[in-house]
Amino acid sequence: MVLWGQGDIHLQIAMDRLRTKHNLAVQSRRPQIPYKETIKRGTAQHSRFKRQSGGHGQFADIQIEVKPLPRGTGHTFIDSVVGGAIPRNYIPAVEEGVMEYLKQGPLGFPVVDVSVNLITGQFHAVDSSDQAFKTAARQGMQEAMPKCEPVLLEPIHHVEISVPNAFTSRVQRIVSGRRGQILGYDAKPGWDGWDVVAANMPLSEIADLIVELRSVTLGVATFTDRFDHLQELTGRLAEKVMQTKAEQAAQ
Repeated sequence: MVLWGQGDIHLQIAMDRLRTKHNLAVQSRRPQIPYKETIKRGTAQHSRFKRQSGGHGQFADIQIEVKPLPRGTGHTFIDSVVGGAIPRNYIPAVEEGVMEYLKQGPLGFPVVDVSVNLITGQFHAVDSSDQAFKTAARQGMQEAMPKCEPVLLEPIHHVEISVPNAFTSRVQRIVSGRRGQILGYDAKPGWDGWDVVAANMPLSEIADLIVELRSVTLGVATFTDRFDHLQELTGRLAEKVMQTKAEQAAQ
């Protein structure tokens, strides 16, 4: 379960209440940031899965095209097979293999905004099966994705900070120092002497934001936030995220 609160003290009080009032043994950790990944270019890929181990073997052959989609589109699977090159009953297995791979791409995160087009392929009347085509699809995606310039995406939230106008400039500096993009500020309706500062900020910079805000506003600032979009993350910050992911996978 994810427990949201306005600062560490707020959360600690809630945790203590679960332990003392409800007698629940609770362990906690910070929620992981839901990073995603996508690609910057497309590629074509041929994949053949063939295995012979006595009796019926396994055979599937596919050709796919992988292309990037506009941000926020999600992912799509297109069936362009004509002429019965792959029997219709095997197409869902190819899609299943593709979608299964997209749960964790080459950078270790769920893949979004990608189109996969099944162009054609081959089958064997005896050795082909759903499992063979599913395996061929996963294998094809595994070979294709590293060629497509995969990039990391981080979630960006829209933040609105309520603050006395005497501290507005300080709050703006805090937001900028946390890689935030100031969108502007206006007087808070019905609150004389207060402003609302609007900004877009990476979710990874919001976790302890309330602590710093209150330290410069005599403890009175508050904020709300909601998911807005995904944005490419590069450089040392991206490397650090992927290194942490690799360390967690190795544990």
